[in-house]
Amino acid sequence: MWKFIVRRLFITLPQVILLSVLIFLMAQMMPGDALSGLIDPNIDPAAIEQQRENLGLNNPWYVQYTDWITGALQGDLGQSFRYKMPVTELVEQRLINTFWLSVATLLITYIIAIPLGITSGRYNDSWADQMITGYTYIGFATPLFIFALVMLWVFGYQLGWFPTGGSVAPGLEPGSFDYVLSKLQHLLLPAISMALITTVNTVQYLRSEIIDTKQKDFIITARAKGASESRVYNRHILRNSLLPIAAFFGFEITGLIGGTVFVENIFGYPGMGDLFIQSILLRDYSVVTAVVLLFGIASILGALISDIILSLVDPRIRIK
Repeated sequence: MWKFIVRRLFITLPQVILLSVLIFLMAQMMPGDALSGLIDPNIDPAAIEQQRENLGLNNPWYVQYTDWITGALQGDLGQSFRYKMPVTELVEQRLINTFWLSVATLLITYIIAIPLGITSGRYNDSWADQMITGYTYIGFATPLFIFALVMLWVFGYQLGWFPTGGSVAPGLEPGSFDYVLSKLQHLLLPAISMALITTVNTVQYLRSEIIDTKQKDFIITARAKGASESRVYNRHILRNSLLPIAAFFGFEITGLIGGTVFVENIFGYPGMGDLFIQSILLRDYSVVTAVVLLFGIASILGALISDIILSLVDPRIRIK
């Protein structure tokens, strides 16, 4: 088991290095630089050029990359030219919000998806299966940003059940019960909005696996031996059908990263997705590269976690 994990880590490390190089090169190819639009055009061009020289913006790309990645490994992601603060501190503030939003979304997703998928797969072609399948078809056809806007309008503005912006009510003392409750209230509506759309993939995947497993020879044999229906489902069908859901976990994380970019902007939730969009609009390159790098690493780690979980559940897939 440990050999498998070590091998996967050795594969992951080159992926992260390649990712960092690609992100830096794409940032370099963007028009302008970190000083574009920040300096009064009436200032002497020689002074502007000197400032670029002092910041290292005229160095070759590989020198700039080396300086950037060396600082990143030491926890220094540079300085935000727009927010006038270290990128590390800025990202840390937003990362906490996005982390809890992602955790809440994952929990709600699996709480909804697993019972629906099991019901739909076990009682396929029933009225319950038709209703669940209809829900998944609607979910597949509905863009996340449209659904989030509808949820915000209905439950935020019309019914007033949830806050319509921010991550916590102002004036509350951090750590107090009211503060935690306010955080939860601000978190729920964005998390539920994402979960109701992202859950449809897991429901359909689990339904298909259960229906396919029910037709396998070992299930027919178990029934022929007189095993009870509950035992057949719990010990054979369900156990084997849940294996691919573990592998799907990494894709859930990747989907959440894309979802937070839309949802956080729609709900005015101050997380990494909102910071990413604002930094692009403000041409804050140091923040953009840092956020994209963290998003990419999260996707790679999600795939790694999926492989490890799947190897724990089913040792047959471990690499020899």
